Amino acid sequence: MMRLLIGVAAGYVLGTRAGRARYEQISRAGKAIATSPATRKMLQVSRQKLSDSLDTRPKLEPMKPVDEQTILVPHDQLKKP
Repeated sequence: MMRLLIGVAAGYVLGTRAGRARYEQISRAGKAIATSPATRKMLQVSRQKLSDSLDTRPKLEPMKPVDEQTILVPHDQLKKP
């Protein structure tokens, strides 16, 4: 999404005839957005969500004891008779 916005802004700046003043205005706005604490926080949260969704480690299910003598073993590790 960010690359798209940068591309649109670059295309506008390169394609427009507004001149240097408009370029400076867009440049200042872009720098203000990029250095904003809110933007940094949003990027950090979205990166963490993406990292969590791409995690390849299996999700572990908590196991609760049935009673004091029961040994809990995951289903895939049970010995079949």
